[in-house]
Amino acid sequence: MTMLRVTGLQKHFGGLLAVDDVGLELADGELHAVIGPNGAGKTTLIHLLSGALRPDAGAIVLEGHDITGLAMHRRVRLGLARSYQITSVFPNFTVLENVALAVQGATGRDDRGRARAELDTVGLSARADDLAGALAHGERRRLELGLALATGARLLLLDEPMAGMGPEDAARIVELLSALKRRRTILLVEHDMDAVFRLADRITTLVYGRVIASGAPEEIRRHPEVRRVYLGEESVP
Repeated sequence: MTMLRVTGLQKHFGGLLAVDDVGLELADGELHAVIGPNGAGKTTLIHLLSGALRPDAGAIVLEGHDITGLAMHRRVRLGLARSYQITSVFPNFTVLENVALAVQGATGRDDRGRARAELDTVGLSARADDLAGALAHGERRRLELGLALATGARLLLLDEPMAGMGPEDAARIVELLSALKRRRTILLVEHDMDAVFRLADRITTLVYGRVIASGAPEEIRRHPEVRRVYLGEESVP
């Protein structure tokens, strides 16, 4: 079953074409990574899919529903949630309260049991009563993922969830995403190529807003243009 289908997506910022005729298709339960150099249009693509930006052309279809013109909150209700490059939590609320608010926003109910279950999923049960502002960087990123899960989303848009992490925290995120595979459909934007090639079922490479290659990890690993413009001969895992 197709979870997400994107066709002909375009976004201009003045004279800059940031996303240029992008097409993507994600199967239900797939982890699909989007890679590319800085300025390739990856975060703009996430903004378009989440509803933070409106495309100038193209279509976004989620489980058969055309969501191209829908606001962000309506996309969340249809099962799509995202995380950000910069963590976005309420620092003066406890960790549990942050997740409980996300649950309440999605369901209209104060369900602390469900909130605690999501904290357990992301490995933060022991920090439930601590202020979110007291969490270390890696813990905050896991909390943000917990907030996305708390919405009940079937499709997660993850924008560089390992940004700024040390090896130990990054390994925890890789383990968590590996456990979430098949249970959720995930579109992952990430610069950590070791993590991408370990996790992804398929990979799409963007350069200057255009798709230059899309396929299984081994295809992307060997793709001459991807190696030339992004991976490089020395950095291919």
